[in-house]
Amino acid sequence: MEFEIIHFRDAKKVLEEKKMLNNVNITCEYIFENLVGTTYRRDILRDALDAMDWRSEHVDLKILPGRRYLYKGVKGEIAMDGSFSSYEYLHTGLLRLQLGYDKGTVECGVLLLPSNRSEKSPYGNTADMLKDEMQMLFPTISLPVSICLFDLGEPYDPDDD
Repeated sequence: MEFEIIHFRDAKKVLEEKKMLNNVNITCEYIFENLVGTTYRRDILRDALDAMDWRSEHVDLKILPGRRYLYKGVKGEIAMDGSFSSYEYLHTGLLRLQLGYDKGTVECGVLLLPSNRSEKSPYGNTADMLKDEMQMLFPTISLPVSICLFDLGEPYDPDDD
């Protein structure tokens, strides 16, 4: 699996209405192609989102006014956030997206997460665990959100050559 997008709370419907479903799919493909096997993912992700117009200079990426907290990207009323360091960013990312949704600045969120977890994890596959967890988080997390799980493989280390 390269990546898998799972939609929650009618996110797919919102993305279709906004004519953004294809854009989100293409953006996730582009992110995967640019990040697979890489080490310094934060900067590469920022560049990929720049290239896909999720970080234009005309877009306000701020989550809260007067604070430095930023989404990874925003296009229309769709906000994108995420982290590839840990699946547990799920909670932080959902809270950040929920804030925008509750304030009316975000209509739908896209959350980027790694699909790999510790081999010692007692849970099944990540997608099944995510679906269970999203049910448990309702009604606290109520925004329409699409979560993209990435399998980016091990980072390439040029010193291994």
